[in-house]
Amino acid sequence: MSTTLVWGIVIIYIIIASIIAFLSRQGNETSMDGYFLGNRGLNGFVSALSYSATTFSAFMLVGLAGLTYNGGVGAFGFEIIYFIGVSLVAVFGPRFWLVGKKNGYVTPAEMLGDRYQNKWVAVVAAISSCLFLIPYSAVQLTGIGYLLSGVTDNGITFTTGVMIATILALVFTYIAGIRSVAWTDSLQAIIMIISSTIVVLLLLNSLGGVGAFFEQLQNTNEKSLSVPGNGFFNFWTFLGMTIPWFFFSISNPQVSQRLFMPKSRKSLRSMLLGFMVFGFIYTIVSVTWGFSATLLFPDLDNPDLATPLLLSSDIIPPVLGAIVMVGIMAAAVSTIDSILLTLSSLFSRDVYGNLKEGAKDKQQLLVGKLVIPIIAVLAFLFAQLQLDLIAVLSVASSAGLIVSVPAIIGTFFWKRGTAAGAISSIAISGIVVIYLEFTSTTPFGIMSGIWGLALSTLLFIVVSLSTKAPIEKANEFIHIMKNRKKSI
Repeated sequence: MSTTLVWGIVIIYIIIASIIAFLSRQGNETSMDGYFLGNRGLNGFVSALSYSATTFSAFMLVGLAGLTYNGGVGAFGFEIIYFIGVSLVAVFGPRFWLVGKKNGYVTPAEMLGDRYQNKWVAVVAAISSCLFLIPYSAVQLTGIGYLLSGVTDNGITFTTGVMIATILALVFTYIAGIRSVAWTDSLQAIIMIISSTIVVLLLLNSLGGVGAFFEQLQNTNEKSLSVPGNGFFNFWTFLGMTIPWFFFSISNPQVSQRLFMPKSRKSLRSMLLGFMVFGFIYTIVSVTWGFSATLLFPDLDNPDLATPLLLSSDIIPPVLGAIVMVGIMAAAVSTIDSILLTLSSLFSRDVYGNLKEGAKDKQQLLVGKLVIPIIAVLAFLFAQLQLDLIAVLSVASSAGLIVSVPAIIGTFFWKRGTAAGAISSIAISGIVVIYLEFTSTTPFGIMSGIWGLALSTLLFIVVSLSTKAPIEKANEFIHIMKNRKKSI
């Protein structure tokens, strides 16, 4: 694919996205609520597209396609488990929204701190999120680097691609906070779903249609259509990857924070339904891409290059390939700028706000804006490591975030949960996950996410039963659905 064409499409996207971002401004956002949550006024359509673009980033059309190339149909099952987990939003979404509306929470960590009546719960939860989300944002940058360098045959270098994405994320973040991010997300989601679906149709047509496509897979790579197939998706690997992904919608704060943003419960429902439709189509697209690359490029050393090679192949018209490439890049930027906003809000609200007594809302907002470029630089530096298998790295980040799940579930469903239980479960289990990931240790063949969830659940229950719970606040949260008319 021509480097000049790619640059041209990228520049056109930047201009259009920047215009949309500026049009989304509603004056200068001077509050945490306005800058990070859009004053809780997002409608269902924008919420659905933004939620989709933020969630389905470089992980999907680069990472999931690469995972399919590497492990076969097990990758489809892996992603379907994620969809089953999204049903958690139907349970927790209304509760997040109601308590957020009632108490003015800006971050999920702030909600945990108030529920357990201890500021250190919020501090620990915020720090834990920062530790595991910065690598996840770096994964998105890595995806863009592979994408741009792959489709241009290194005409645009990996580092240049990562730098472009970092700058774009910073620009969209600063223009109007979450409002500009949400509206540029909507543009990106539309580009992604339309262009990538067209590519799938072209690929299937070039390979003889759906029937011939699967017949070729059966004849040339039979193991790709079974589990464990080539052995990649053995039982414990599959379980270790899917458990963190199942809880993704409530454990990842850049996603759960969006449950505070819709303007009404109707908008919240529309967000969830729109996301499910978008996500299912996108999953089919990503897996099909991975299988297509298996047939067309059977000997890749790096599976994450499957998508760049497809887009630059003779099957895909260059202009369409460039548009799809920009759509993927835009989706990854969407995830990065969402993470930048979430992490900066966590630091300013839950770390700075709790450690500096009397810090006002405007002070917190200023601190939040100041740390955004610091987080971006850290993600940029991490991305330079060029680690392989984006999908696996994404799951590793989620394995660290999963340790907060018992405390989140306890927030709404167990009145005996305590601050000591929440802090110990998040902090100790998080350290264990970090150790297992850094040392590449899998005790008894079990991956870090399962150990993290099991240990955090045990600690949360045992320590909570040994300490005193804030029963009055617990009852407020547990009965929030019964008293919803009085809550807002």
